[in-house]
Amino acid sequence: MQIPDLSPTAVLARDLIRIDTSNYGEGRSNGETEAAEYVVAFLSDLGLTPRIYESAPGRTSVIAEVEGADPSLPKLVVHGHLDVVPADASEWSVDPFAGEIRDGLLWGRGAVDMKNMDAMIMQSVADILRAGKRPRRGLILAFFADEEAGGVFGAGWMVKNHPEVFEGATEAISEVGGYSVEVAGKRAYLLQTAEKAMQWIKLTASGTAAHGSQVMRDNAITKLSRAVHALGESEFDMHLSDTTRALLQGLADLQGVDYDDSKAEELAASAGTASRFLLSSLRSTANPTMLDAGYKHNVIPRVASARVDVRPLPGHEDATRTRIQEIVGPDIEIETIFDDKGLDHPFEGELVEAMVGALGRHDPEATVLPYMLSGGTDNKSLAELGIRGYGFAPLKLPADLDFAAMFHGVDERVSLEAIDFGTDVLTDLLLTY
Repeated sequence: MQIPDLSPTAVLARDLIRIDTSNYGEGRSNGETEAAEYVVAFLSDLGLTPRIYESAPGRTSVIAEVEGADPSLPKLVVHGHLDVVPADASEWSVDPFAGEIRDGLLWGRGAVDMKNMDAMIMQSVADILRAGKRPRRGLILAFFADEEAGGVFGAGWMVKNHPEVFEGATEAISEVGGYSVEVAGKRAYLLQTAEKAMQWIKLTASGTAAHGSQVMRDNAITKLSRAVHALGESEFDMHLSDTTRALLQGLADLQGVDYDDSKAEELAASAGTASRFLLSSLRSTANPTMLDAGYKHNVIPRVASARVDVRPLPGHEDATRTRIQEIVGPDIEIETIFDDKGLDHPFEGELVEAMVGALGRHDPEATVLPYMLSGGTDNKSLAELGIRGYGFAPLKLPADLDFAAMFHGVDERVSLEAIDFGTDVLTDLLLTY
């Protein structure tokens, strides 16, 4: 099989994928230092002066400023993260850290989340500076550590300890927005203007420790199992934000049907593989993800616990927590491991118009719609400084690629053409906004 010539963006993304920056959570990580050093070397070759910030050994973020053509304009933060979630190589068709090229796709952990965007940022800035140009406004380039564990050692730490590096910035762009979907045979791009909140909680059941052969009604594992089952089978009420209603109206228009709220799930599902994201934007969710109990086969343990990934709708954080306690019952202790608020920005303003315009110049027939991301990004940390963040990692995707499944999934991959398209669109945006 002939390997195609790689674009500069693809080379950068491939090289970053080959640096294993797996983040296991709770402070356990391979670290981002090697990837950060790669970024620093590249940016330094462009004549920039990147700065390294280490929140803990190996937990490294990079900041660099690019002077704008109009210094009177507020600065724009353009950011990505250097860490990735772990990958079990035994489940993959390829080595997840080899950066393999196959069938016009770049395969590997981070191909979409989000070393592709890191590479697009780097190459867009390189294209601008090497052409002897400047972005219209000053840029603050940020490549953060630890996004996959809530940014405690990355964006959150930077905002808390070095807020001065973001001085003069009012807006930001980052991942999981600006990608294409096909609806009724028409292409649309989903621009991320909102994010659900994130609450990582721990459920704990207590009982009586005893020999495994005894009759035991006060069994912590049994109590926890009932609670986890009840929560996993429960569904939260639907609540549609202005962002989600605008999305659903746009999906209805593409299909030539009238919109009303009763069609919300049907319309969200009509976006094909992107429905994995869109259906989750209709209501809060709570998914059990980890279990921990016991230490020997013949010992009934005193406690049993479960980890739950809770994603409340913006503004529903407290109500979701209250509802979870009702579902699991008063005997189950709930401990919050990580907690942040949701974001919801209007689909309007100069930056939104600029992003829509950049996509339109490179794909004139496509529609751009707002949507709420069911996950979260480092934009939440920047929001603590009053910086309004959007998801804009533009990708013109093959219609048959299950893009949503690539995030934290097996055989993560992205089209080479898509990242080259994204680089061109991002460059356009930085030059004109």
